[in-house]
Amino acid sequence: ERLNAIGQIREIELHIEEVTGEDKTVDVVVDIFNRVNSGGTKLSKGDLALAKICAQWPDARNEMKSRLDKWQKAGFNFKLEWLLRCINAIVTGEALFGALDKVDVASINQGLQQAEKSIDTLLNLISGRLGLDHDRVLGSRYALPLLARYLVDHGGHLADYKERDKLLYWYIHTFLWGRFAGSTETVLNQDLAAIEDPHNGLNRLIDALRQNRGDLRLNASDFIGWSTAARFYPLLYMLTRVHHALDWDTGVELANEMLGKLNRLQVHHIFPKALLYKNGYSRAEVNAIGNFTFLTQDTNLKVSDRDPSVYLEEFARKHPGAVESHWIPTDRELWKVENYRDSLAARRELLAQAANEFLDSLLTGSLAEVAATGSILDREPVVLGGIASKEEQGVLLDTNLWVTEEGFPEGEFSYELTDEATGEPLAVIDLAWPDGIQEGYSQPVALLIDEDAELGEIVNGVGFRFFTDPEMLKKYVREEVIAQFPVAV
Repeated sequence: ERLNAIGQIREIELHIEEVTGEDKTVDVVVDIFNRVNSGGTKLSKGDLALAKICAQWPDARNEMKSRLDKWQKAGFNFKLEWLLRCINAIVTGEALFGALDKVDVASINQGLQQAEKSIDTLLNLISGRLGLDHDRVLGSRYALPLLARYLVDHGGHLADYKERDKLLYWYIHTFLWGRFAGSTETVLNQDLAAIEDPHNGLNRLIDALRQNRGDLRLNASDFIGWSTAARFYPLLYMLTRVHHALDWDTGVELANEMLGKLNRLQVHHIFPKALLYKNGYSRAEVNAIGNFTFLTQDTNLKVSDRDPSVYLEEFARKHPGAVESHWIPTDRELWKVENYRDSLAARRELLAQAANEFLDSLLTGSLAEVAATGSILDREPVVLGGIASKEEQGVLLDTNLWVTEEGFPEGEFSYELTDEATGEPLAVIDLAWPDGIQEGYSQPVALLIDEDAELGEIVNGVGFRFFTDPEMLKKYVREEVIAQFPVAV
């Protein structure tokens, strides 16, 4: 009887609805699938494009994942769809995945090889020239598909150091002003079209940025908001590297060749959070980008939560010039907590001046060369202490791991929430699932660790459901998400 039941499976009629026609673009097919499969995992355009590729090249997914694993070991976390976007840009010169429809497997395979080589080159270039040597400070990852296409179009090599530095100038400004924070495909297509001009493509890219901004020079006011930390955090880290800032306790340069666990850089609040809160300053003031600097973990532990009017004086005597190398004003009155706002204003002026000088030198090709170092891909990845404490960082990592083990997509760390209409930043979320934990079908979710009510109101106001306790988020996943969507297709 059991064998007969198994045999009868062959007699079951399975209805197959064929969706065909020239009008059935990637966008249309994805929309149809998501409507029919409303109880399962939402399909993205990249998913469909990759599925079509794998139908002809079964090893495509594994080949791509092997590259992602290589970059992850070096401290750079990219997604499969992002790599496919790079391949698409290289092979077709387009951002939309529909452009891959008529591309054969051999061209896709070649595009993957070119993408790997280009991204390796770009990561080494960005790390060696700008000091942005790990994922947390990389910034503007959707500029990399265009940069990869640009490299391939130029035979894998840039003409000279002037072209290289000018290209990096454009890259920095893309993350400072959120060039790809909104409609990524639309903007990327515009920029890909700009570099079709082999002689003036780079100037056209920069001109497009100027049209949006009006002026690419930084002002002190650009360093005011805590909500812009996701964009200006990499800039501050970069300035620390390229201007050879000194560690306060040892007096040595904070270079990316520093080895050892206690030598890894950590973000440091110049005026400790507890001291500022005690004196009535708001969260936005406490976490202003102007209150951040970078130190080795060892020095950070020695500073702890001491009053800057005390510890800065000690370091200034121990290593003259070390404190100033972090763009901290030398006026001792500005080291007092009661003068914190004036101190911030003075430091913002110094940061803006330093940033403009560096960016101008990239644009004009007048920046001194740096000594060549080994490949970033051969180094042990740099682990940076983020804006949160080490303990908070561990909580976020553990929570993200738990969600993925439950079969759902990983969240995005330090997710920048922007105004859809203007592209202006609203807030930085510790860990977010902007498309929902069950992508496309459940509410956007945010995990906020040690944040105040103001941030909660902001994320809630744009439709996010937020949690301040990881256990409450897990309870939500078990009792609401899994209960509503028990089967992932």
